[in-house]
Amino acid sequence: MVASVVTVAFEGVDARRVDVQVQQLSSDQPSFTVVGLADKAVAESRERVRGAFAGIGLAMPSKRIIANLAPADLPKEGSHFDLPIALALLASMGVIPADALAGWAAVGELGLDGQIAPVGGTLPAAVAADAMGLGLICPEANGPEAAWAGDVAVLAPRSLIGLVNHFKGVQVLRRPEPGAMRSGDRVPDLREVKGQESAKRALEIAAAGGHNLLFVGPPGSGKSMMAARLPGLLPPLTPKELLETSMVWSVAGLIERGALTRDRPFRSPHHSASMAALTGGGLRAKPGEASLAHNGVLFLDELPEYSAQALDSLRQPLETGEIVVARANAHVRYPARFQLVAAMNPCRCGMGGGGKGACGKAPRCQRDYQNRISGPMFDRIDLTVETPPVTAADMALPPPAEGTAEAAARVHAARAMQQDRLRAAGIDPDTAYDQAINARASGETLDRFATPDEAGRALLMRAGEGGGLTARGWTRTLRLARTIADLDGCDGVLRRHIAEALVHRRSTVGAQADFERQDGGRADRRTETPAF
Repeated sequence: MVASVVTVAFEGVDARRVDVQVQQLSSDQPSFTVVGLADKAVAESRERVRGAFAGIGLAMPSKRIIANLAPADLPKEGSHFDLPIALALLASMGVIPADALAGWAAVGELGLDGQIAPVGGTLPAAVAADAMGLGLICPEANGPEAAWAGDVAVLAPRSLIGLVNHFKGVQVLRRPEPGAMRSGDRVPDLREVKGQESAKRALEIAAAGGHNLLFVGPPGSGKSMMAARLPGLLPPLTPKELLETSMVWSVAGLIERGALTRDRPFRSPHHSASMAALTGGGLRAKPGEASLAHNGVLFLDELPEYSAQALDSLRQPLETGEIVVARANAHVRYPARFQLVAAMNPCRCGMGGGGKGACGKAPRCQRDYQNRISGPMFDRIDLTVETPPVTAADMALPPPAEGTAEAAARVHAARAMQQDRLRAAGIDPDTAYDQAINARASGETLDRFATPDEAGRALLMRAGEGGGLTARGWTRTLRLARTIADLDGCDGVLRRHIAEALVHRRSTVGAQADFERQDGGRADRRTETPAF
C-alpha cells in the first residue's frame, strides 16, 4: 500500500506542494531509500526517522522502503521533510489511519528521541496549506507562528508519539494561539543629537518619502547616531507588509515563538559582508540582509569599505524591489524593497579637505576614496548630506526642543497626505504597492502629482542641461521635491521644493557648491529651506 502526505518545498518565500509517497516492498535485504531530487539534509531524513521510531518504541519494517518526493524534478532542501516522511511511513504501517492525513500538510524535523524540532519557513508553509485547503502539522515551537496565517487549522505536537495519540483519539491537540505581537527595541530619541540641523532635516525627508540617504562627514560627527534614530520616525508596518516581512524572516528562521512585530526592520551588516550576505545565496539560497530589510531600512556604515561587487549587487534590487538568486537548477526570488541609508567619511583618513585635522592629500584622497563607489550606485541615492564636525559650542547647548515625537508627527502627516492623494485619484495604496509612497512613484502618477510650477521647471531644466542629472536623477529629484512639498503641506511642487531637492541630489561631495554657483546662490537652503 502507498501512503501519501503533503508537504512543501521552498522557492524563496513561496512554498510549492510536494507529495511524500511511501511504499513497502518485500525484500530479503531491508533498506530505506529517499528519491526525488533530495539534498543531503533530506537524504539524511531516513536516519533521523529510524532514530525517532526507536525513540518511541516502534520497530522499522523489515522490508524495502521507498519514500518518493513528487514532483521528482523539483529540488528538495531542508530537514522539514522528516515529519511528513515519518507520517507517511506510519500510515503505511497501519499505526495511524491512512485517511487521517488526507486533510493535512506537514513540516518538521525529528530528533532521535522522537521530539519534533522547530524548522524555518512555517509561516509560508501555513499560507500555502491554507491555499490548498489543508491544515498544517508543525512543531510545537512553530505553532504560534503558523497560527498567524489566518483560519488555517494547525496541529503543533511536541513529539511524534503525541501526534500518533492524537490521530488514534487517545489525546487531543488544540490549535495554538498566534504568538504575541512583541514590541521592538527602544529607538533612541532624536533629541539626543546636538547640532546637525541640516542632517536632521534630511533624515526627516527620507523618512517621509522612503528615500535613500547618504551621510558624509568625519568620524564622530553623528552619522551612525542619526541613522539609528530613523526607525523612530517611520510608521508601523501595514498588515500586508507585516505578512510579507514575516514570511522572509520565517524562511530565515528568525521568528522566535511566533512573535511578530510591526516595527520596520533595521538591518546593519558589517562592511566585511560579502555579496551573498547582502543579496542572499549560499548552498540553500537563504535570504540576505537586503531581503531581511524588506519594507524597512538597510543601513550601510563605512560605505566605501564594502567590496565593489557587494555594493553593485544592490543596484538592481534598489530599482526592482526584489532579488533573484540564480542557480543551475533553480531561480530563487526574494522580495527586497528596502530604504537604503548609508554613511561614509569624506576620505580615507576621515577628515576631508578642510578645517582642523584636514587631510594633507586632499583633494586626491577624497576623489580616490569616493571612487570606490560606482556612479550608478551614487545615482540611486536621493539625498546626500554633509555632517560637519560637532563643535564644543554645539555640545554645550541644551537639548533641542524637538525630538523624535515631533519629527515623527510630521512624517506621518506627510505619508497620510500621500495616501489621501492616491485615494482621491482612485488608486488604492494598499494594492498599488509600487505607488504607495513618493520614493516609488513613477509614470502617470509621478507626472500627475509631482510636476513643478514654471519656476521650478526652469530650475530643474537648468540643472539638467548643466549635465548634473541623469534621467534617473531627474525622476528621483521630482520624487524628492514631492516629499518636501508634502512636509511643507503644499498641494503643488514649487521652486523652493525643487531647489532643496537639487541641493541634496548630488553624486559627489562638493557638487552642492558647484550647483549653487551655477544658480547664482538662489538655491541656498539657508534662505529657501524651512528649518527643522
